[in-house]
Amino acid sequence: MALYRVEDTDFNLDSLKASVPLEFGYEAEHPAVSLPFSVAIRGKRFDGQKISLTSMSVSTHAEIHMVPGSKHVASVQFEFQNFSVTIYPEVVVVGEKGGDLILNFADPTGDHVAHLRFVLNSFIAGDFVTLGSVMAYSGPTKPKEEKAAVQQNWKERVRSMFVAFLSAMLAFAALYAFYVRFTTGYEMHPVVIERAGQPMQATTAGQIAYLDTSAAKGEVLFSINSNTGDILNFRMPCDCEVILTDGIREGVTVLPTDIVASILTNETGIEVETLVSVEGFSRAMRGDKVLLDLTDGRTIPVTIMAKTTSNAAAISGEVFIPVRLMADDGLLTDADIGKYGQLRLRTAFFGN
Repeated sequence: MALYRVEDTDFNLDSLKASVPLEFGYEAEHPAVSLPFSVAIRGKRFDGQKISLTSMSVSTHAEIHMVPGSKHVASVQFEFQNFSVTIYPEVVVVGEKGGDLILNFADPTGDHVAHLRFVLNSFIAGDFVTLGSVMAYSGPTKPKEEKAAVQQNWKERVRSMFVAFLSAMLAFAALYAFYVRFTTGYEMHPVVIERAGQPMQATTAGQIAYLDTSAAKGEVLFSINSNTGDILNFRMPCDCEVILTDGIREGVTVLPTDIVASILTNETGIEVETLVSVEGFSRAMRGDKVLLDLTDGRTIPVTIMAKTTSNAAAISGEVFIPVRLMADDGLLTDADIGKYGQLRLRTAFFGN
């Protein structure tokens, strides 16, 4: 298609009746953006002004005129800093408007559309910026430089080591507290260490009428006036020491099986009795380690032994069961009589 020179340079769209193909969209249907590009048609080069997916406007020269309605193969080139993108669409000359030449794409859905859409969308999104007559990527052009290693002085190193050590100790303390809480249980009732003796129990309900703690063997230790009117005398079985139960004195009312006094012989040992919960008793029977923590700071391993009343208490549904605590020979002496302690049960995961 040859270029024609005409005398009238005013090719205004309003004054021309150029036929526009039906498949064309109108100028306002697609946004036109201003970015650097150039157009070459039959050896003539034009500077691009605006471009969209359907049309573009280029600057004209006074000595070059294009016939409206003519078709040409154009070379549209986008220049970047290190590369260029060139597409070769077929364009239709529409005419001049505002001093620029208007060109429409003959096939807006041709092979050039993918590349043109990528450039336009990237420009609109801000991925490209214009630098004079070329375009450049607006993102970082090189990776971030690594920060230089900071040299620590001896004070900072000591502080870092102290912080690391303190963190490790806190973590260890938390783990140990969790381990103790999970494996260790304490019984509610205190443990009293007493001298074992022969109990003297009341056999009937009544009132204590006579009491003599210095009675010799065969003499009356105490007498009870029963509710039936009978008088019951209880004699000393031996010349032994007598310990009265707390609260026992003349005139006190007692019930059957109440312990009035305990008789201590020379062969009497140490007795440790207490109440344990059903759960604690079950743990001891399963093999948990039982420890007696005394008020003097000692910890003595003991064994829970059931008494004759333990089974009856368990069967009757009692929450606490009376038991006897047995320690190895020599661990508890006469000096420990009267001391208090607390029973501790520990699950021996690691055999300790």
